[in-house]
Amino acid sequence: MSVTAAPPVAPGTPRSRTSLRSAGLLLGVAVLVAGVALSLAVGTKQIPLDQVWSALVSPSGTENDAIVRDLRLPRTLIGVAVGAALGLAGAVMQTLTRNPLADPGLLGVNAGASAAVVTAIGVLGITSFSGYLWFALAGAALAAVAVNALGGGRYATPVRLALAGTAVNAALFGYINGLQLWNLSTLDAMRHWSVGTLAKRDIALLLTVLPLLVAGALLALGLARPLGAIALGDDHARALGTRVRLARSLAVVAVTLLCGAATAVCGPIGFVGLMVPHAARAFCGPDPRWLLPYCALYAPVLLLVSDVVGRVVVPPSEIEVGTVTAFLGGLLFIHLVRRRKVAQL
Repeated sequence: MSVTAAPPVAPGTPRSRTSLRSAGLLLGVAVLVAGVALSLAVGTKQIPLDQVWSALVSPSGTENDAIVRDLRLPRTLIGVAVGAALGLAGAVMQTLTRNPLADPGLLGVNAGASAAVVTAIGVLGITSFSGYLWFALAGAALAAVAVNALGGGRYATPVRLALAGTAVNAALFGYINGLQLWNLSTLDAMRHWSVGTLAKRDIALLLTVLPLLVAGALLALGLARPLGAIALGDDHARALGTRVRLARSLAVVAVTLLCGAATAVCGPIGFVGLMVPHAARAFCGPDPRWLLPYCALYAPVLLLVSDVVGRVVVPPSEIEVGTVTAFLGGLLFIHLVRRRKVAQL
């Protein structure tokens, strides 16, 4: 008895696309593991991977053990969590607003957090990270609520959200600059937070905001299907049974939790939420059910690699990761705005 083999799957069929996307997720896991290893091993002092492993599983009190466990491990874990948060927030914002140049800062989250921190430092005299952590979170939430309200609240549209975000950002950064010029000690303290860095951050800060990051990530991933419908347009989304206003409000909450908590820990780190979704779409397409997991895996890789570059490019000094991502993001932004399709939006 002969058995007829199944016909091969054509490259463009849904089954083959799903296989390729799944392979991309597996590759993302492998690349993330490599990025973590790179972050633990590379810096002002290079440490072989076997010694990194020994420091993690069986420390013996050597200098390398202290470097890995006390300095680089917290930095790496924070980079993974913050990178995933910023990647997810960027993907949600670009899908929600149907704007390929949208960034989590569009909702005023970074500006709100910065305004709250500069107020805590300049007016209340709070200078410790643990002290103004909750100010940053509260400022991010209030700014996002203000942008959503100015953008129309339940009737907000992508264009109105973008305009409201631009207005709130301008107003808040004007306040920040004014307070810094009025109080020079505030300017000196603020610059250590506003540069955007993974260095000298205690793991306790991450543990404090971890529940918020997890809640924001779960909410964002749970909104993948409604966001995919909204990306087709509000009318199409309603026809598919999506509660557009509720989904949009929950998406704003997710971005606020993700970006607000990340900004509170590391300061404002820009362009990660812009770059990674664009790169991910080239492999997985615009479907948020695939785009969001891709961004959660690949955004931490970008942040960790940028941090390593900042450590080694001008030894023995370091360039903060926010500066590196701003440089890379600026190059991408120039490329995007020069593209005819984007320039005509």
